Amino acid sequence: MDEVRRKMLMKFPSLIPKNGDCTEYDGYIQILDEEYRINITLPKDGTLRDTKLTCEWRLEQVLKKYDKIVKQRLIQCENLPAFLDELKSIAEKQLSFQEQNHPSYSKTNCAQLISELEKIGWEHVISVDADFQSFHIMCVDVKERKHVMRIKLHLQHPKQAPTVTVDLPTKFDVVWTSTSSLLDVYNQFIHNVDLYQDLWNNLNELDSKTWILEPDNPTYAATNRRIAISASASVQITVDPKHPSSLPEIKFLGSNQATGPLRENMTSNLHLWNENESLLSNLSTVLGVTFPSPSDTKKEDFSADCGICYSYRLGTEIPEEVCNDSRCGQPFHQTCLIEWLRGLPSYRQSFHTIFGECPYCGTPITVKMSVNSM
Repeated sequence: MDEVRRKMLMKFPSLIPKNGDCTEYDGYIQILDEEYRINITLPKDGTLRDTKLTCEWRLEQVLKKYDKIVKQRLIQCENLPAFLDELKSIAEKQLSFQEQNHPSYSKTNCAQLISELEKIGWEHVISVDADFQSFHIMCVDVKERKHVMRIKLHLQHPKQAPTVTVDLPTKFDVVWTSTSSLLDVYNQFIHNVDLYQDLWNNLNELDSKTWILEPDNPTYAATNRRIAISASASVQITVDPKHPSSLPEIKFLGSNQATGPLRENMTSNLHLWNENESLLSNLSTVLGVTFPSPSDTKKEDFSADCGICYSYRLGTEIPEEVCNDSRCGQPFHQTCLIEWLRGLPSYRQSFHTIFGECPYCGTPITVKMSVNSM
């Protein structure tokens, strides 16, 4: 053990033992001309197999591709100094490879990017790839919602603008000049996130207090919601992201018998829409309904399976065609129902409308074909 301690002191003087047993080291390891922060915790028996290795994000990115090799060397190396020699060798080879294959990204450029990330704040940096080409950066809005921006640098950075991917309801156009920085992009992202707080507040209320049939897992970019009203009716809304309190686009889905009263209520109550109220409150008032709540109902009560294929989803399609007989009210996928009706001897078609009988109760049923089903 004394020999191991002596080698550690000679080869890695910046790694300091944190206890008398020398089972934990913390400090720096020099690789090429750079120092990297590293922490090593050894098991009490002194073996390397279950050693816990923690290093700063720069070194972590360099070693990411060699995770299996690093674990293998932990098992095979005789002692900690031997393992650290192997670790240095792996990192040096990878760093040399990066410099040869990405000459434009010199240490000066990397230092500049690190400086820009520091100005953003490391607590907002989720990940940086090993080539210093891609960054995932997060901001948290006033309601503690987390928003992630993905930045991919152009090969001619900073002369050319980076590619930026965000989860926002409208297109995010980055304003970029040759003197712009990652902080400039981040500030533009924060500004855009702030613009949609009212939108997300309203949609979050709908998501938490009603049954959303579509989309299954709404993203921040999604401005549409299909909300359950009853087992045979739902409403599809599309909200204007810049004016979320205004009347959204509204489409009713379900049998005529179930949706007819909703249409009548909306026509009669449209003047009651109050842009100072929330979307949920306005929809309840204008449609004259109390939306089923997740607190006292189950989603399965409002997402009936197709009566032909016995599933809820058919690709991206859900059961939207409903038998108008109130005693039946069975929903069907449009694709399934069209295929079924075309197989009947009584099948008739006029332009884009198919006439037939409900597969369940025999009541006359019509289907208006969409462009995709023709």
